[in-house]
Amino acid sequence: MTDDTRSAVWWEPPVAGTELDTLIGSLERQRRTFAWKSEGLDAAALGQRLAPSALTLGGLLKHLALVEDQYFTVRLLGEKLPAPWDAVDWDAEPDWEWGSAAADSPEELYGLWEAAVARSRAAIRRAAADGDAGALIAYTSRSGARPSLRRLLADMIEEYARHVGQADLIRESIDGRVGEDPPADF
Repeated sequence: MTDDTRSAVWWEPPVAGTELDTLIGSLERQRRTFAWKSEGLDAAALGQRLAPSALTLGGLLKHLALVEDQYFTVRLLGEKLPAPWDAVDWDAEPDWEWGSAAADSPEELYGLWEAAVARSRAAIRRAAADGDAGALIAYTSRSGARPSLRRLLADMIEEYARHVGQADLIRESIDGRVGEDPPADF
């Protein structure tokens, strides 16, 4: 990961913070752990699979970049998906990010994820400026419900937690890296 990614807000959830600070801190912890589990790998390692799954760390990087943009650019702010997502025919290739990751270089995959996280952090800062986790987001469901920022953050924490577990298994199979938390100097 680049110094820009690490210089962003990397912190544990506060022990006794506000609801919003706790949710954002929990999401940042998951992002940091995912970054540590996937960092510093070449194309072969990013494409390695753990049988019988077709899941790869490269696919996870690209998928989580997409999910970051879907949640915080589209749902939170109500804006359109940025490149490269805006050029994909999602009806023809609903899982495009997973399969197409094999053709991307490590630099492209890491850069895509880092850029999406940076956009998400900026979107969260905008939406959380008043400190209200209950503020409604731009997205409206088919039933007409508008979720809160609280719900969006909780959903994203869950998304990362699931994928961090998958990344943990894949990374261990690549080079034996194990552990729950990145080292303090990461």
